[in-house]
Amino acid sequence: MKNACEDNNWRYLETLLPDDLETTARQTGALGRPREVTSAKSLLRLILSYGVSNLSLKDVAAWARASSIAMLTAPALFYRFCHAKEWLVQILGQLLQPNITDLTPNLSLRAVDATVINGPGTKGTDWRVHVNVDPQGLLKSVEITDHHGGESYKRFSFLKGEIILGDRAYSMAPGIYSVFKAGAYVVARTSLYNIRLCDERKNVIDLRKHEKEIPDIGGIEFIAMVPIPPQKKTHSHKTWQLKDAIAWIQVRVVAGRNRNGQAIWIITTLPSDLASANEILRLYRLRWQIELMFKRFKTLLNGDALPVKKVEGSKGGVAETWILARFIVAALVQKLVPPDGPLSPYGYEIK
Repeated sequence: MKNACEDNNWRYLETLLPDDLETTARQTGALGRPREVTSAKSLLRLILSYGVSNLSLKDVAAWARASSIAMLTAPALFYRFCHAKEWLVQILGQLLQPNITDLTPNLSLRAVDATVINGPGTKGTDWRVHVNVDPQGLLKSVEITDHHGGESYKRFSFLKGEIILGDRAYSMAPGIYSVFKAGAYVVARTSLYNIRLCDERKNVIDLRKHEKEIPDIGGIEFIAMVPIPPQKKTHSHKTWQLKDAIAWIQVRVVAGRNRNGQAIWIITTLPSDLASANEILRLYRLRWQIELMFKRFKTLLNGDALPVKKVEGSKGGVAETWILARFIVAALVQKLVPPDGPLSPYGYEIK
């Protein structure tokens, strides 16, 4: 996609873009005063060029002038890009919408996930992208944080009755509690290492001892209680006592196997009358729709590594614009090469 914004390729890519770019650009304030940039398509072309080419703002401005796309300076580009984030999130949602399959028309679903993006030579995490998707077809939000922004259900707000799908990072007791208090339900993969499970007498149990009971195809479930830890007042890592739990939540732990025979553990607060064990396994598969998008984003576009340690203006800045531009290109790639159905973590269809 490096030359995607050249004239011939751009005319083709325009056919894949939403029809209401001009309207949404003005509604979100991305194109409030169309002076040097005369159209929303031209603005998006500049943003995608910056995102996929690894050119500096100065180089993109020079290319735009030479190509008669826009007459503006690098600082003017910086200003435009900083005000385009909300618009880019909206475009991304429109592009992803047709690629998300509704497998459960009678349930209100939401899926959350995050991915890490780093600059060269970074030992930790520079940026984390948090995505909140309605698997029935709507991107709820894309939030970009620095390394302090951890993966948690507490980052989002939920509606009563919604089913929230998440991966292992979201199976922590405090996050589950925040979803529970909102009247919503959790379906999240868990490693059984990052959460304490107890029996009805509030004694700690280890479900890994039951791994041999998991069938090769389909699922089995266990009932457990999750103690909610008290809020930390210090940064101490001391283990808290069960007697100090501020609440207890009953959960179902559903276990299945992937094609290699490895156990997959899923924790849920969804009652059994709303979804059986096998239906829980099918629900979790929907979260892999987002996983597929992240895989394409990272592998096809090198989206997990910023071209420089700090993208120009990252403090106030256009780092988020650069990241969103890459997500949009990843969504366009997904349109060009659609996956053959939802990626499944199991390797077979669960009936």
